[in-house]
Formats: sequence, structure tokens, C-alpha cells
Amino acid sequence: MKLNVICLAFFIVGNVLSQGGDDLENIFRINFINPALEYEKKTGDYSVISGAAGIGYGGSYRELEIQGDGFVYIVSPFVDIQYKLFYNRKKRLSKGKNIAYNSGDYVSLRGITRFFPLTENVIRTDKTDFAIGPTWGLQRTYGKIHFLFDIGPQYYFDTKGNGGFFPIMAQINVGFNLSSK
Repeated sequence: MKLNVICLAFFIVGNVLSQGGDDLENIFRINFINPALEYEKKTGDYSVISGAAGIGYGGSYRELEIQGDGFVYIVSPFVDIQYKLFYNRKKRLSKGKNIAYNSGDYVSLRGITRFFPLTENVIRTDKTDFAIGPTWGLQRTYGKIHFLFDIGPQYYFDTKGNGGFFPIMAQINVGFNLSSK
């Protein structure tokens, strides 16, 4: 009896999932623009949480600077966490567009932390800073090549209580999906 119920459950779940074709996936990838390892974990029918850790390039935030002139850069380790809520995957599928490797448009809440810099040309109030904010984005996959773009406002701060608001934070990335289909 238990075996029949388990087989029936697998059959029903498999049948529902295969008909929709809208299933998000757990994806492991490597990103190149700001080199990082990233993992996207499915958290619901339309949502994932992604976590990335790597070493990246970034600028400075005005309220977190003590001194800096001209072209300001910071190269440092970072951790980037993002909760993505996809909203157009069924529409993409109905138009015959690719939804593999979580391709679709999304809104998200993104948080990023930068740690002690490897190199920088600015003096900051603290060597660790944080930024958080909502974004609108899209990600696409062609073969195993992953493209991502998102944009939105952010609030940033450091561990000493300094902070500010920046109206446009943008992220562009190109990566390679390591998970197999």
C-alpha cells in the first residue's frame, strides 16, 4: 500500500511538473565579470535565492569616503545575496522562448557586502561596507552561457554607522552554468 501511494505521488508530481515546464532549478555557476562562484536555490514555484562569493571591482560611496579624487576603485572580496521573484516565465514558455537555467525577468531584494580590499585608491571610513535594495532584472541563458542584468536603488552603510542612498545600482554579469541539464 505504501509503495503504491509513493508511486502515485511521484507520478502525479512528475506529471504536473513536466506539463508546466515552468520549473525553476537549482543552479551552480561561475561568473566572470566580477569573478565569483554562485548558487541559485529554488525556494518556491516562482522564486530563488542566489548567493555569490568572489573578488570584484567596485567604486566608493561618497558618504563612506574620507579622501578620494578622480577615478575611484576598490578591488575586494564580496558576498552577494539576492532573493529573486520571477514573473514572466510562463509567458516566455508560451512564446517558445528559453526558460532553461532560470531564464526570465524578476524583481528582487539584493544585499551585498564588501570586505577588506586587496587594492584601492581611496581612503574610506571603514574597510567593510554593505548595500541593500530592490532591483528589477533579467537573466538569460544561451547554451550554458549565462547573462544577467539588474538595476535598482540602494541604501549603503558601513560598520561605523555612516550611510547614504544611491538611486541607481546596476549589475551586469556573464557566467557559465556548471549544473547539467
